[in-house]
Amino acid sequence: MTRTITVAEGAFAPGHLGGLTQHVPFEMVDAVLAETRTTQARVRALPARVVVYLLLAGCLFTDHGYGQVWHRLVAGLRGLTVAAPTAAALTHARRRLGPAPLKALFDLLRGPGPTSATGWVRWRGLLVTAIDGTTLSVPDTTANLDEFTKRASGNSGSYPHLRLLAVVCCGTRTVIDAVFGPSSVGETSYAPTLLRRALRAGMIVLADRGMATNDIITAITSTGAELLIRCKTNRKLPVLQRLHDGSYLSMWHGTTVRVITAEITIATTHGKRTGSYRLITTLLDPHTHPAFDLVTLYHQRWEIETTYLAIKHTILGGHVLRARTPNGITQEVYALLTTYQILRHAMTDATDTQPGTDPDRASFTIALNAARDQLIQATNIITGTVIDLVGHIGQLVLANLLPPRRLRLSPRAVKRATSKYPPHGPKINRTTYKATININILDTPP
Repeated sequence: MTRTITVAEGAFAPGHLGGLTQHVPFEMVDAVLAETRTTQARVRALPARVVVYLLLAGCLFTDHGYGQVWHRLVAGLRGLTVAAPTAAALTHARRRLGPAPLKALFDLLRGPGPTSATGWVRWRGLLVTAIDGTTLSVPDTTANLDEFTKRASGNSGSYPHLRLLAVVCCGTRTVIDAVFGPSSVGETSYAPTLLRRALRAGMIVLADRGMATNDIITAITSTGAELLIRCKTNRKLPVLQRLHDGSYLSMWHGTTVRVITAEITIATTHGKRTGSYRLITTLLDPHTHPAFDLVTLYHQRWEIETTYLAIKHTILGGHVLRARTPNGITQEVYALLTTYQILRHAMTDATDTQPGTDPDRASFTIALNAARDQLIQATNIITGTVIDLVGHIGQLVLANLLPPRRLRLSPRAVKRATSKYPPHGPKINRTTYKATININILDTPP
């Protein structure tokens, strides 16, 4: 049995991502290196293009040091003469490259991706998006502590954190844009700039009640996008006009909004629970956008939590980021976002070939493991004249589609404790239940 692989020439051979290389080809990497003026003056043992792929590959193997990541890049190149850099050489190469090429690469790849997909990609012609934030742990070094802060919990053993805020396409879970920085700065401070950059007319953005601020709503409306945001029940929103579906028109600091109050009852075999939602939206016509449908749409906001689950749990596996300096952290986070994005592109390209297949049935874990295998084997690096949008990664995704989404209820509780000792206090019920939901639009009292 013989196996033929096609790779770049000479010192550039280790620069690849296996089957994912077609989503971030050599020409694209060379273009961002030229744009950011980081192309090497002379060809070294570690050319700049190879270092970019090393950083991206590092996000496929987050539990490995960069030395071990290098071994995986060259594992399928037996018979070729390739460099054997030391850990120090890999460190110097990453520092020499800097974060600018990775940021430029992410800017090229960010966005909703293919929008022909089914599911909740578009709702009544609007691209459905959501905004929310999370935190990532960074190494506890002196340099990082100058930029990032620890949680204000008094726990001296905790890691410093950075705050990541993203706008995500709910249907494909691709990242439209993201910002990050010290966790000492709140989400509502990062949000206006991000929203002005990420949104445009033809979109609707979903957000929780923490985003219901004047600056954020002004930022959204200035782009021409629509909004659907939960707001606090004690917020005074005067009734200007009552509408036939139970909603009413009001004013939010000069912006006309529609207010919807709904009572939601979730029933399981374990019992019932009823709560109320108060939503505001710039979609003012109850005939084209009924209140009931908007309440149902708002549930798609949780898709951004699935995005963060894939990044923090599936890719990072709960690990702390590697870089020991703020500049290195910036480089690593852009590499992480880029790697996540190209995995999502590979998954959506595959499901798009089967009309009617919802992208949320594609398994991120399957795609990630398939990408890891192809990188180690150095396969499908350079494609032929006809590009196969499905590829080996897509074939595995399509062969292992998840079942259609079921309506289930799961408590927001840690299912696996970080401590081996039993927790104090009452026992938490962590069972997942099948559920039924009843939505009742409430008329606002006079």
